[in-house]
Amino acid sequence: MLGRYDRDVMGTPGEERPVTTMDCGTPVGTSIAWAMWSLFVGLGMLLVGVGLFATTVGVRAALNRYPDWQIGLIGAAYYGGFLAGARLTLDALSRVGHIRVYAALASVLSATMIVVGLTNSPAAWTVMRFISGACIAGLYVVAESWLNQLATNDNRGRLLAIYMVVTSGAYGVGQILVGQVDPRTVTAFALAAMLTSLAVAPVALSEDAVPPPIEQSATLQLRQLAKLVPTGVGTCLLVGVTHGALVAMGVVYATRVGLSPAQAGRFIAATAVGGVLTQWPLASASDEIDRRFVGAVAALHAIAAAVWLLVSGPSGWQGLAAMAVLGGASFPLYSIASAYTNDWVEPEHVSGAASQLVLLYGAGALVGPPIVSVMMMVIGANGFLWAMVAMHASIVLFLIYRLLAWRAPISKLPWNESSLAARAFFLPANVVWMGSRLRRRGARRR
Repeated sequence: MLGRYDRDVMGTPGEERPVTTMDCGTPVGTSIAWAMWSLFVGLGMLLVGVGLFATTVGVRAALNRYPDWQIGLIGAAYYGGFLAGARLTLDALSRVGHIRVYAALASVLSATMIVVGLTNSPAAWTVMRFISGACIAGLYVVAESWLNQLATNDNRGRLLAIYMVVTSGAYGVGQILVGQVDPRTVTAFALAAMLTSLAVAPVALSEDAVPPPIEQSATLQLRQLAKLVPTGVGTCLLVGVTHGALVAMGVVYATRVGLSPAQAGRFIAATAVGGVLTQWPLASASDEIDRRFVGAVAALHAIAAAVWLLVSGPSGWQGLAAMAVLGGASFPLYSIASAYTNDWVEPEHVSGAASQLVLLYGAGALVGPPIVSVMMMVIGANGFLWAMVAMHASIVLFLIYRLLAWRAPISKLPWNESSLAARAFFLPANVVWMGSRLRRRGARRR
């Protein structure tokens, strides 16, 4: 089982390249994105609803004066649903196909949004958030397995960047809409449910979006994936912890420091705006520069943004700018980890890998909100920012460890063939690579 995959653990430069996923006869690059317009439109509409829903839940929980531990539990329940949804969706895909699973999950998700809007019971919210988490995880598995089966190693980062731009941008639009509706009423939840229901139409009715054929996916256990691609598995887990805390508790932090619901919506939406602006350049760079190096540099920028917020505070343009930098540096980390993992996965394992990555992300995100809620109880509102520093630092340290554990040329192309985005990383990447080679030569001489 290991022969082809264990290069991530034991390989050396010049050995077999990562696996190239089949493209199913579909054009590559931006032409794939154009062929998949209906999926992207549907996901965009759905994520506007999800962004409105999730942010309204956080604002309304704070306005209802739920204790921090209870808010953290509700946020954790959402990501707990990820664990169930990722598992169940893979089996459904092999039986009824991508489009039917997408439609079913969107319909159930729409119903849970209405239920949450009709009650103020924390127990009911916890149950509904669990179900909504399962639905959203399943929708991510559908989309990512669909896209990864059409991508190749040379364009996977860019294709996933388009996917992340659509989802992050739409999610941010939903967060901004929070300021236009009263979070104490059912209106916001009804609007979110309406958008989620309408998101089924483009995918179900379009003739252009041809999903992969229905076939039994080869089983890929989490232990196998961790042995094949430890870097991708570890990074995805840590990113899940970080994003779970950022998404679930960011709006709570904004409310705790005195921002109004409209200001809190704009404050947390700034992270999505930053993510939209940086997804494409970082993904383009990761197709040409070692994805581990790009991820480590991005996480360092997220740490700097969190420190900026600690110094300047969340109010005014500096607060919005710092949150934009934080989101712009942090949100692309998932697509980088996903692209790196799928670089090493055989075509028949793509759906299984997508399911396991969403599962890992959900498992990490399940832990993130309770950690931040405890830190906010002990330190105060700034516990959220200190958690952002610590969580992104763990990503940096892990990726540096993996760069040292398996050394490979960090730049895949020479300077004159690199894109503008990759050139921003070219010189520091080669300095790191040459430094590691010099250290190894010095050690051998001694």
